[in-house]
Amino acid sequence: MTIDIGKALEFLEGYDGPQIKLMEVCGTHTSSIARSGVRGLISPRIKLISGPGCPVCVTPAAYIDKCIEYAHKENHALFTFGDMVKVMGTDCSLSAAKGAGARVDLMYSPFEVLTKAERNPETVHVIAAVGFETTAPAYALLAQEAKESGIGNVRLLTALKRIMPALTWICENERSVAGFICPGHVSAITGNAGYEKLCAEYGVPCAIAGFEPEHIIAAVHELVLMSTGDKPTRALNLYAGVVREEGNVKAQALMDECFREGGAVWRGLGMIEGSGLYLGDEYAGLDGGSLGLDEDRPLPDGCGCGDVITGRINPDECPMFGGQCTPEKPYGPCMTSSEGACGIWFMNRT
Repeated sequence: MTIDIGKALEFLEGYDGPQIKLMEVCGTHTSSIARSGVRGLISPRIKLISGPGCPVCVTPAAYIDKCIEYAHKENHALFTFGDMVKVMGTDCSLSAAKGAGARVDLMYSPFEVLTKAERNPETVHVIAAVGFETTAPAYALLAQEAKESGIGNVRLLTALKRIMPALTWICENERSVAGFICPGHVSAITGNAGYEKLCAEYGVPCAIAGFEPEHIIAAVHELVLMSTGDKPTRALNLYAGVVREEGNVKAQALMDECFREGGAVWRGLGMIEGSGLYLGDEYAGLDGGSLGLDEDRPLPDGCGCGDVITGRINPDECPMFGGQCTPEKPYGPCMTSSEGACGIWFMNRT
């Protein structure tokens, strides 16, 4: 499908129809929209809202607490990516725990932990495995390698989630969302079938988009036309150079072999059935106790992250934003990650 971006932008700038709320699911889309000024180029009657597309932001406090417990445990080390260290658990963050003497190590790739585990057999190396379908295949491959290599001192503490059940939750609970700008990276793994099912069941148009401003403008243009009835409602793949209709079949098979689906808590949304990925029975020896971390604890008092990731408010409408909650001292989870809507809005303030 070829879209004239100049004409699309002219149409979107002059749009004067019913107000439309379109949700960009992915934090990378939120970042691109903020940096490029796309919101300022289109009609104010088209509202672009953030969604639950930041895995760090939706990781529950109980999971952070378990990570901290491991980090304090004798002969254990907790390995995580940097965007997790400021996320608050019940009482503190991994950063604060490290300051209090806990063993929290940053990793650049989870596979480097396997090498460290082989060299230090007396220490249990616990990997904080957080992410969506984009990163789940890598953790599945790591689990296979650890099992085949007989490395017995590695554990995966998983908070891996599937995006489609969350979008279904949005369709059922946030009826004002008129369409989805679907995540390009996740879609490269999952393909387009799930979005087609979403369209069929809820009548909500979807468009898989890349991350350049022109990709987003094309997606918004098509979603507006579909949501106003000027085009049939469907799931469009506007990122065909990266996303195949069937997705990455090998990656899907890898996840199917290593993981099983189960319910998972999304911080700010609650329990969503079938949205979690947990190590299967064959890999149970590598699991760090990921089950049972589904306690739905409330967000901190006054935190608006639950409303941000459901598109009820924009980040700057939260009373904590930019005052009591900043990237240097985050109060809510959406301010901690480079993919969190609040952090993105804060860094791109005008």
